[in-house]
Amino acid sequence: MSVETEERAIRCLVAKVGLDGHDRGAHVIARAFRDAGFEVVYSGLHRAPDDIVQAAVQEDVDVLGISILSGAHNTLVPKVIEGLKEYGAFEDTLIIVGGIIPDDDEAELKELGVAEVFGPGTPMEETIEFVRTNVPERA
Repeated sequence: MSVETEERAIRCLVAKVGLDGHDRGAHVIARAFRDAGFEVVYSGLHRAPDDIVQAAVQEDVDVLGISILSGAHNTLVPKVIEGLKEYGAFEDTLIIVGGIIPDDDEAELKELGVAEVFGPGTPMEETIEFVRTNVPERA
C-alpha cells in the first residue's frame, strides 16, 4: 500500500468534562487507544463543555471519549453534544462515554446521540473494537 492510499489513523479525543478529578480511567483508555494505533489527544482535567467541543473540532477527531465519574453526565454530556451540533461536527464524531452511569441515564444519553457507554471493568479490547467498527467514514 502506498503512502497516498494508506488509511489515516483514527483520531480520538479523551476528555474529562466538569469538576471530575478522577482521571485514571481516562489515562488507561488513552494509552490503550494509542497502543491500538489511534492518534490520541487528552483534554486534561476540569474542562468546560465548550472547551471539549473546541478541542474536538480543532483536532478534527473521529471519536470523542468522555470520561465522567462526577454524576453530572446528564448535564455536561448534552452540552457537549449541543456544541458539536452547532459546529456541524456531530454527524462525523463517534461519541462514547466511560464511567459509572445508571442504566436509565445510559438510555437517555444514547437517545441524545452517545453511541455507547462503557462502565468500569469493560475490557479494553471491547472498547477498541467498538470504535473500529463504528467510527464514521471520512472523505
